[in-house]
Amino acid sequence: MKNIYDVLMGPRLTEKANQLQELNEKIVFRVRPEANKIEIKNAVEEMFKVKVKSITTANMHGKKKRVGKFIGKTKDWKKAYVTLSEGKINFADEL
Repeated sequence: MKNIYDVLMGPRLTEKANQLQELNEKIVFRVRPEANKIEIKNAVEEMFKVKVKSITTANMHGKKKRVGKFIGKTKDWKKAYVTLSEGKINFADEL
């Protein structure tokens, strides 16, 4: 990935993600499936001006969906749990 804006797709603003952010200083992002931990770390540090301690990634499989008699599937995607050592990101203030 050449552009850091291609790596991060956006934050995951769920109850679980909010709890992780408050208790463990972990931020959850939705990232491109091809992105690796080094690219994610560089993108977060450059975009938000924070220091990243560690990153854990999880590949999420798409769910089966049904519309009438047709059965389809949503896309597979990747989630990154970013632990911060310095700095803070608060998405609640942005909303």
